[in-house]
Amino acid sequence: MSSVPRDLRRRNKLERLGRAAKFAQGKFVPTDETAQVLAAIIEPGDILCLEGDNQKQADYLAEVLAGMEAGTLRDIHLVMSCITLPDHIALFSKGCIKKVDFCYAGPQGNAVAELLAAGKFPLGAIHTYNELYARYYLDLTPRVALIAAAQADRAGNLFLAANTEETPAIVEPTAFFDGIVLAQVNEIVDTLPRVDIPSDQVDFIVQAPRPFHL
Repeated sequence: MSSVPRDLRRRNKLERLGRAAKFAQGKFVPTDETAQVLAAIIEPGDILCLEGDNQKQADYLAEVLAGMEAGTLRDIHLVMSCITLPDHIALFSKGCIKKVDFCYAGPQGNAVAELLAAGKFPLGAIHTYNELYARYYLDLTPRVALIAAAQADRAGNLFLAANTEETPAIVEPTAFFDGIVLAQVNEIVDTLPRVDIPSDQVDFIVQAPRPFHL
């Protein structure tokens, strides 16, 4: 749990939301404004959770992060289940990650080993899934969470389809402790099959140019 008093966390969240609001239409972010919103909501020193697991990846948001100008992101404490994509590795190559806590590296295992050998992979700890998720509620609470969902409705509720394993465990502590949640979605629709993440836990939504990576 953050040691920052809640009134200060809330004030800081409102400041970030205010900076990002000029690039969004309510909760909804035009695709070509994604980088500007990310730059507005992420601050140096943040714990940043980038969803990536054995079910789905917030791959579009990872791609945008990796493509941002050097210096825009810095001193980030990255927390994520699986370092899976080349864009994840690019974040370390840019030097913007000061610490990382994760569970496994999957297909990027060799790249992680090379970064470690080069002193460019600032390892915090390697966790089990259950430990990492639990610590999101304790000492690794994300200040910003970047997640993936199958669909959003026009009120901002999210449907996760079959891939529900990780997302609520990321979103709930982030939202409850005044963090910011940005979701990439495959579609924006009028009616969802069910609501998996309610709109009051979601700050921004962007429709990705392609379905999320499985």
